[in-house]
Amino acid sequence: MKKIHFIGIGGIGISALARFLKQKGYEISGSDIKASKITKELEEEGVKVIIPHDESAVTDQDFIVYSAAIKESNVELAKARRENKNLFSRKDALPFILKEKRIFSVCGAHGKSTTSAMLASIIDGSMIVGAISKQFNSNMILRDSDNIVFEADESDESFLNSNPYIAVVTNAEPEHMEHYNYDLNRFYGAYTNFLLSAKIRVINAEDDFLKTLTKLEAIRLYPTYDIKDLRYIIKEGEPYTVFTLKDLGSFEVYGIGYHIALDASLAVLAALNDLPLEAVRERLKEFKGIKKRFDIIKNSEDFVLIDDYAHHPTEIKATLKSTDIYMEMRGFDKITAIWQPHKYSRVVDNLKAFTECFEGVSELIILPVYSAGETKVEIDFENEFNLYNPTFADKIVREESAVLLLKDGKILKKIDRGVVIGFGAGDITYQLRGDF
Repeated sequence: MKKIHFIGIGGIGISALARFLKQKGYEISGSDIKASKITKELEEEGVKVIIPHDESAVTDQDFIVYSAAIKESNVELAKARRENKNLFSRKDALPFILKEKRIFSVCGAHGKSTTSAMLASIIDGSMIVGAISKQFNSNMILRDSDNIVFEADESDESFLNSNPYIAVVTNAEPEHMEHYNYDLNRFYGAYTNFLLSAKIRVINAEDDFLKTLTKLEAIRLYPTYDIKDLRYIIKEGEPYTVFTLKDLGSFEVYGIGYHIALDASLAVLAALNDLPLEAVRERLKEFKGIKKRFDIIKNSEDFVLIDDYAHHPTEIKATLKSTDIYMEMRGFDKITAIWQPHKYSRVVDNLKAFTECFEGVSELIILPVYSAGETKVEIDFENEFNLYNPTFADKIVREESAVLLLKDGKILKKIDRGVVIGFGAGDITYQLRGDF
């Protein structure tokens, strides 16, 4: 039995790879800077996890894989280099992990987790995604099939190593530009090479960049024309979207909003390369959403609490549109947005768009920036966001049917009415859930 050690195993994407290889029969260990819900779950699944990083974790493993978040100064990485271990970045490990499989590889700046999870609900195959599918209660499932639905990552160009049989691109909006040295030619070139490496390509042909690839052989979705008869329904407080796709008839999918119909359409068009139409239509109904994507975690008559991973202005704007629809259908008239900015670089690169994307909220709460290891940058949030007259809090505390805003250890405010939605890719999800 081969042994594999993952440095940074608590990350949502790398934990899925670890789970996949464990189910395949490998002996898996890992480490991270601090304990989390993911690391605790991995331990319960039989993975040896060391907290925090310690060079003693590097022993006789056959391979060592490190996540993109790991710095060169990491003690385990340094020891592995000194001892000439078989050391791979997550990116370079993908060809080994995904070899000899039919990979349904999904990427894009927005919507890739949702599209991937939808596709995993439909096709007969394994799943490795960077989010928790509520249908499977995991970010990984292993099935006896050559098919794997894989959420590919453009942030470090690792999607180029995903060996796609079918490449699905939801959009190619510039993001993670620091990795590409702010070179748009390099960024778009990576997307082009990703698509060219696949046998079958499914793209959102109205994306600003993807629509320029007119000579590329691909299955094209033109959302404005191909998605029709859009409507929304509520079942026991939960939202669903119903739509007609091209000439394929009507589809129903969990979630609310135009972007949900778009993601589902891409998943359907990809799945039709593997399954008949009626099977695709019925299996899409089995999708139950993913955690942290318009994830309704408290649903009562006068208070709804939603956790959403959106951390880019485009994502926040789309989610707020969905929230408006949901509020109208439920009869609510107040929405409170709680935003935990994610990374100083992202805020600086998109500052103007962030100041515009919260338009229409009743109240905006801003938490401290979740730095994700970045050096602090001074940003005048009070001045930049004065249009919203925001409230600044240090953290939030969850009660059963309310959230408390805390500043300097004191309660600023209690919110127990209306729709409250938290945005961010940091630890806001745990604050909202009271789960640390």
